[in-house]
Amino acid sequence: MNRPRPPLSYRDAGVDIDAGNALVERIKPMARRTSRPEVLGGLGGFGALFDLSGRYRQPVLVSGTDGVGTKLKLAQRLDRHDSIGIDLVAMCVNDVLVQGAEPLFFLDYFATGRLDVEIAARVVDGIARGCEQAGCALVGGETAEMPDMYAPGDYDLAGFTVGAVEKDRLLDGSRIQAGDILLGIASSGPHSNGYSLIRRILERTGEPFDLDIGGTSLADALMAPTTLYVKPILDLLTGPTLHGLAHITGGGLSENIVRVVPEGLGIDIDASAWPEPAVFEWLRREGNVAREDMWRTFNCGIGFVVIVAEQQVAEVGARLSGHGLHHWPIGRVRAALAEQRVRIG
Repeated sequence: MNRPRPPLSYRDAGVDIDAGNALVERIKPMARRTSRPEVLGGLGGFGALFDLSGRYRQPVLVSGTDGVGTKLKLAQRLDRHDSIGIDLVAMCVNDVLVQGAEPLFFLDYFATGRLDVEIAARVVDGIARGCEQAGCALVGGETAEMPDMYAPGDYDLAGFTVGAVEKDRLLDGSRIQAGDILLGIASSGPHSNGYSLIRRILERTGEPFDLDIGGTSLADALMAPTTLYVKPILDLLTGPTLHGLAHITGGGLSENIVRVVPEGLGIDIDASAWPEPAVFEWLRREGNVAREDMWRTFNCGIGFVVIVAEQQVAEVGARLSGHGLHHWPIGRVRAALAEQRVRIG
């Protein structure tokens, strides 16, 4: 004889719809802080609306998506959820900026096994603050509660942004030529790359998070949010002609700059041209990481690169200084064979 089965609900299966609705209500004022005049409507619809009419003559849309990698594991280990959203925004908008695009709007994806409204709200508040710093609107996102997919306390993040640039102002690398100068702009730390290696080094050293690293704790040095370069670079784009831009992310200095340099050209980077931040010196020493691996894994203190003609260096440098950005001439473009495109020394 079959026994009656007790009723089941979505909550019994581990998904709390009420918690999700509560999070949406918490997020609404955060999104309003980031709104732009072009945004039509608010959160809650099936799709977000953005009106481009009247702003661009020949707009080219530039899209980008990214996450923050295993830096999330450190955020969760240290209970630091307030700035990881800034990292998420920065990793996306700094990428579309490379082609000269102004980031217009941003969407996020937050996935977890069991939704903790307080933690999720802290994460999204960081996303909103990142959008404010970048000048783009947080127009929507998705919260996914997936029991058994994630360990207790774990969550994952992804972001998506769309920017626009006038077609005749698109930066595609075609202006770059031999003799151009690479101006490197300081990073705030490892940003959001190389954290699988960082966590292995921390395991080796016993996670000395309170260790003093150049006047700050190791925890603060590793969790410093990714620098948002959007507003200073957009200002630069109104001035002297820039030949190229590069965001230094996964692949580090040895792989990212050359991505925007045309075939037949290469780059020379002078590693002594800027001071090595203490956090990278510590990682290299404690991990016994080879120099070549450092260049390929981390930004090593340079988060963004501007490529300009030599005669424009002084003016571009002055404008960067006006935005409070530390920067250095770190190398130049040269003619190169395909197998010798990047030299760091």
